[in-house]
Amino acid sequence: MAHYAETTEVSSDRSRAEIERTLERYGATAFMYGWDIQRAVISFDVAGRRYRIALPLPEKDDPTFTHSPTGRQRTPASANTAFEQAKRQRWRALALWIKAVLEAAASGIITIEDALLPFTVLPNGQTAGQWLAPQIEKVYLTGYMPALLPLPRSQDQGDQP
Repeated sequence: MAHYAETTEVSSDRSRAEIERTLERYGATAFMYGWDIQRAVISFDVAGRRYRIALPLPEKDDPTFTHSPTGRQRTPASANTAFEQAKRQRWRALALWIKAVLEAAASGIITIEDALLPFTVLPNGQTAGQWLAPQIEKVYLTGYMPALLPLPRSQDQGDQP
């Protein structure tokens, strides 16, 4: 199956800058970017909330890059070209997705909070998706929903002692 922008010549840097401009155009008030060998991360504030999206980066020694589709060993230069192409493709796909999400929110199709819910940064530093995924997995495995807990008394607006 073909991937969106699999032959793009747009650099990763240009895609990241486009993402930053797009976020700003749709009301972002902060933007950060960083990376390590496994992922690139963007973080931004929109409508009073902070979001963090990790973009998994391809592994340089993946056989997809080190070998041709016919199985022949690629030269180091050719392998690096294929690796860089995969990085460019992922950045283009992320730029497209962010534009689509922000436009859907601006058009009233979905709220920005609902669209970006899994990427919402919680007070403990995890994203909502990181926090919720294990709980959802447990519910599916067991078939049982966890018991709902009442709000702490300081947040409960109901009965006062």
